[in-house]
Amino acid sequence: MSASEQQRDHWLDVDFWERLNRLETQHRRAQAEHERAQRGLEIAPREADELRQAWLRYCEVIAELDRTTAEFESLRACRF
Repeated sequence: MSASEQQRDHWLDVDFWERLNRLETQHRRAQAEHERAQRGLEIAPREADELRQAWLRYCEVIAELDRTTAEFESLRACRF
C-alpha cells in the first residue's frame, strides 16, 4: 500500500471522524463559555465607579490592618 493510500484510509476511518466531531463539539462549547465569561466582565460606567470606590475602600482597610498588625508586632517584640 502506498503512502497516499494509507493517508486516504486514515481520512475514511470512522474513528477519525468521530474524534473530529467530538473535538469540534468541545471546541464550540469552550468558545461559547469563553464568550459568556467575557460578557460577564463587561460592566456599565456606574458599576465601574462603584467597583472603583469599593476597591479604594478595600485598599484603605487593608492598609489600616497592616498598620495595626505592625504595631501589635512592635509591641510584642518589645515585650512590655
